[in-house]
Amino acid sequence: MSYEPGYLGLFKSGELQRRAKALNERLSACDICPRECGVNRLEGDLGHCHSGALPIVSSYCAHRGEEPVLSGTRGSGTIFFGNCNMRCVYCQNHQISQSPTAQKKNEISVSALAERMLYLQDELKCHNINLVTPSHFVPQIIGALVEAVPQGLHLPLVYNTSSYDSLKTLKELDGVISIYLADIRYADNKLARHYSHARHYVDHARAAIIEMQCQVGDLVVDDDGIAQKGLIVRHLILPNDIAGSAESLEWLLKKVSPKVAVSIMAQYYPANRAYKYEEINRKITPQEYQQVVDLVEKLDIENGWLQDMDSSDTYRPDFTDEHPFEGKRKRKRRRAL
Repeated sequence: MSYEPGYLGLFKSGELQRRAKALNERLSACDICPRECGVNRLEGDLGHCHSGALPIVSSYCAHRGEEPVLSGTRGSGTIFFGNCNMRCVYCQNHQISQSPTAQKKNEISVSALAERMLYLQDELKCHNINLVTPSHFVPQIIGALVEAVPQGLHLPLVYNTSSYDSLKTLKELDGVISIYLADIRYADNKLARHYSHARHYVDHARAAIIEMQCQVGDLVVDDDGIAQKGLIVRHLILPNDIAGSAESLEWLLKKVSPKVAVSIMAQYYPANRAYKYEEINRKITPQEYQQVVDLVEKLDIENGWLQDMDSSDTYRPDFTDEHPFEGKRKRKRRRAL
């Protein structure tokens, strides 16, 4: 194994166990994400994320449609957590992110979460463990690691997040997470609140991304082109430039790193409740797509990937299916920048 994830050393020293205990205690007056609801999740009280003490796993699989450095030849071992601390009106994963009553049945123990990590590693032979929408389940994830490491878990962890994360919580992940896969969704707090019901998203997301960069640095891949550590930032093109693409991408280059790996996503389609908002009730146009392509070239962004214009038609996950991303029509096609 060419790269050893930091959590192995943290486990040997006892630091991982200390962090698991401290994080779990914080669930008694939950401040795990920026919402800081203060509810006692250990006693079953529910805050904005509608999640209690147990992790909720809606799906887990070898995902072959992620960025090439994550999916490789054997897939990225994705664990999709149920519920979310955001409420994006256009969420493409709304079946599992915004249906808390339906997700209750997907509650599992921390031990079962550890077993799923090991299954993705040992049975499916995935390149990494990809934690999708993990922000509200960080204590449970670290608890599962404490159980999985003695059983042989050794893959890099991917923290796949909206970036609506707490700095206090992210600091507990220093040395644990190898690869941060972070969104930069908006450049305007008012738009973030309007379309995602997230207060001060820009401030929290930018602070989080800077912390992630400090922890893992620029993207590093092995001889086979598989990610070992580093930061990847996703940017979803939205209709009518609601995403503020120019401001967000310029900020990344100036404040994070001129070598930052950026994944430009063109897969937007009006899912969930987007039909209620005329300005986003459509796919992006070829002109909107080309504007961002031209922007990437103008800013001389050299590291990353660009989704094809037709990604909105080929990326339609169905979480009622055991394998929500299987099938040709559900694959995301990307080309390197």
